[in-house]
Amino acid sequence: MLYQLFETQRALLSPFSEFAAASAKLYSHPLSPFAHTPMSQRLSAGLDLMHRLAKDYEKPEFNIKSVEVDGVDVAVQELVALEKPFCRLLRFKRYTDDPAVLAKMKDQPTVLVVAPLSGHHSTLLRDTVKQLLKDHKVYITDWTDARMVPLEVGAFHLDDYIRYVQEFIRLVGGADSHVISVCQPTVPVLAAISLMASAGEPTPRSMTMMGGPIDARKSPTAVNNLAMNRSFGWFEANVIYRVPTNFPGAGRAVYPGFLQHTGFVAMNPDRHLSSHYDYFLDLVRGDDDSAEAHRKFYDEYNAVLDMPAEYYLDTIKTVFQDFALVNGTWQVDGALVRPQDISTTALLTVEGELDDISGAGQTRAAHDLCSGVPRQHQLHYDAKGAGHYGIFSGRRWRDNVYPEVRDFIAKYEAAPLKQTAKAAPVKAAAKAPVKTAAPKRSRSRSA
Repeated sequence: MLYQLFETQRALLSPFSEFAAASAKLYSHPLSPFAHTPMSQRLSAGLDLMHRLAKDYEKPEFNIKSVEVDGVDVAVQELVALEKPFCRLLRFKRYTDDPAVLAKMKDQPTVLVVAPLSGHHSTLLRDTVKQLLKDHKVYITDWTDARMVPLEVGAFHLDDYIRYVQEFIRLVGGADSHVISVCQPTVPVLAAISLMASAGEPTPRSMTMMGGPIDARKSPTAVNNLAMNRSFGWFEANVIYRVPTNFPGAGRAVYPGFLQHTGFVAMNPDRHLSSHYDYFLDLVRGDDDSAEAHRKFYDEYNAVLDMPAEYYLDTIKTVFQDFALVNGTWQVDGALVRPQDISTTALLTVEGELDDISGAGQTRAAHDLCSGVPRQHQLHYDAKGAGHYGIFSGRRWRDNVYPEVRDFIAKYEAAPLKQTAKAAPVKAAAKAPVKTAAPKRSRSRSA
């Protein structure tokens, strides 16, 4: 019922939001006579803020059109490498006519970025992808809003997430690839690679885990405490709702995005209030650059997705209540998850000094679990002054964290722990529904 009420409210506010946007322009456009009346700037700023508070935020685009490689701007095209019901695997293909740069790009490592399925869209990692593209071939998981997946497709559990990750690893190169997981997926990614190792399957050359709850008992944050202190039944009763009839996934049980967004804001309400007030003042002063920076941030921050209920509840129980990974009790399809079986995949963990979502030591716990990886091939990096988002986006990511990640991947691309032949194509991937956008033929080359 709550979801239906929210949708009703959204529908009612939509015309008011559009009216506020139009009125804001009426009081700010230089050709409008109203723009020259007293208090016009304040009226326009107030109406613009009203519009942004009431509007509906759609999924943003990655919008990465080019990137600099060795001082040369190369074109970037976003392709769908594999499409599954709950996720698209995206590839960012680079193009150039410069022979030297093309040769270099073809020899660069292949990286699979596993984005979180935890409220925000994968575009939150735009800065991560853009930086990686300078030195890598990049793929990323683009998780689908559960309200857009028809009910007849079936459920999506944490185990399904693991199977998706394994399929993606095989598709991008298996033992010739590198995997980066950011936040929530550190746990299922570690499980996926552990199961591959236990089955004798080649595993990636390196895995980089950033700001994730490998062991949520260490330095628990407010997010961890909520998940650990509430009963499983409480989550079922209070945060799970059915998708309304106006979406393709009507009837599907989900953890709605608007509830998740409410939780995000509730963590730092004063900060958001202050940010919106500063935006109002920037508009009044005519500080367009600061106002645009605010818009870009909240266009991303306010765009949320619904999570499949079974996946969310599995995560609560497995990761935050049973601690099944660190306790060695987690089973997937009858197989025990054994990180100690990983031996040919180097490990890098990254934590932010000021991370208020995954506390200190939670990600680092992966090192004790991966006892089969020689200690000299395990590395941990603490990002000083970085919060949760700072370890994968912004100045600290670009200046401090990324060089560590880049050099770590380069080291094990050049000298993998175990030399492996190129991974054979996976038959299962060939049978899966694939949607690709092939570029038109031209004289440019790609990598």
